[in-house]
Amino acid sequence: MKYVLTLIGNKATPLSSTHVDAARSALPAPGAVDWLAAGMACDIPFDGDPAASEAAAREALKGARIDLSAQSNEGRRKKLLVADMDSTIIEQECIDELAAELGIKPQIAEITERAMNGEIGFEPALRERVGLLKGLPLEALEKVYRERITFMPGARELVATMRGDGHACALVSGGFTFFTERVAHAIGFNTNQANRLIFVDNKLTGGVAEPILGREAKLEALRRLRDELALKPQETLAVGDGANDLAMIEEAGLGVAYHAKPVVAEAASARIDHGDLTALLFLQGYRQEEIRIG
Repeated sequence: MKYVLTLIGNKATPLSSTHVDAARSALPAPGAVDWLAAGMACDIPFDGDPAASEAAAREALKGARIDLSAQSNEGRRKKLLVADMDSTIIEQECIDELAAELGIKPQIAEITERAMNGEIGFEPALRERVGLLKGLPLEALEKVYRERITFMPGARELVATMRGDGHACALVSGGFTFFTERVAHAIGFNTNQANRLIFVDNKLTGGVAEPILGREAKLEALRRLRDELALKPQETLAVGDGANDLAMIEEAGLGVAYHAKPVVAEAASARIDHGDLTALLFLQGYRQEEIRIG
């Protein structure tokens, strides 16, 4: 069959036969269910319009905290992953945690939220927030990374599995190299890129090196890496949660909105609202026994 609907549960809501039967009944000419992970993920092949079929399955599962996505059965496994960092590979927004060290987290977090929702431009919002951090010592950044930053569940498995299959993984962030370098090393990414904070005497000046890397820089990173690896567009995977991730998500063969802002979730070809990052492996057709522990 040409298409496949993938259903993905999570720790709070295991995938049950009731969920599967409801989704399957909404599909035109569905095939046999193929379980990728018991109680967690399965594929249902079908023929018919994928967008309409996904919408029908969503309606059938309305109210259930189950993720699902319909896509072509061909070329599901991707050879390049480009991932956002903040609120995607890690559970925090680094700049908000830095603000907490100065007691101004609510002020900066409000600007972050508006930027990620696409309500204000990313570049001016970043300059404004970094300006408010002027004087923060280097030791505070080290403390934030050590004490406040935690990795998103499934991040290590996602990168370890894709790299274990010989594929490339890049961490591309609108945040800061201080954090991307450490996170990329800890998780196992091949490369990382982000904005560079400016220090004088080991304190933030309130400035950030230009040009600021935002939405277009993420898109260009995806295209550059794709070309360097001589890949086709459909062989790429991009994941993120904010408005500055939209261009790369729309460019990728599989663009995933991960626990994303509404503007991103509505535009992405696939969305994960409830599961962890291993969901991106199930979307590619990986089975539980193929997932590596990072």
